Amino acid sequence: MAEIKDKLTIVLFSDDLDKVLAAFMIATTAASMGTEVSMFFTFWGLNVIRNSEVKIKSKGIMRKMLNIMNRGGARRLKSSKFNMLGLGTWMMKKIMKASNMPSLEELLKMAREMGIKLIPCSNTCGMMGLPEDAFINGVLTQAGAAYFLSEAKESRVTLFI
Repeated sequence: MAEIKDKLTIVLFSDDLDKVLAAFMIATTAASMGTEVSMFFTFWGLNVIRNSEVKIKSKGIMRKMLNIMNRGGARRLKSSKFNMLGLGTWMMKKIMKASNMPSLEELLKMAREMGIKLIPCSNTCGMMGLPEDAFINGVLTQAGAAYFLSEAKESRVTLFI
């Protein structure tokens, strides 16, 4: 049986801005308290760590269409509620700035500086045709479900967002 460590593992399945912000707030807070943190990004969660400047050269018409419609990047995320064609997301970002709350881009930078492991799911990357260079700097090599499960087995806390 795996030894339980002071470790937090988060699966980020969503690219809804509010859910992503919550995941990064929890992750950076845990890291600031000395907890080892791993974030495993799968399906739409991959958009959070995608480099929006990298053009994906996918094989097959469906993958190409998917990557054209779903360009990814932290700045492109929308709120899950009250998006209102982008107005709600814009308002939320303005309120965050006025409240001195860090933006998602700042939280991503903090996470990398704090040593939080940002891990893209290899199975989902393969399905979507995302190569290793499709992600922002500081993202680790792609890993599969077995890697996530080994991290989760050792973690005191595991969250699915």
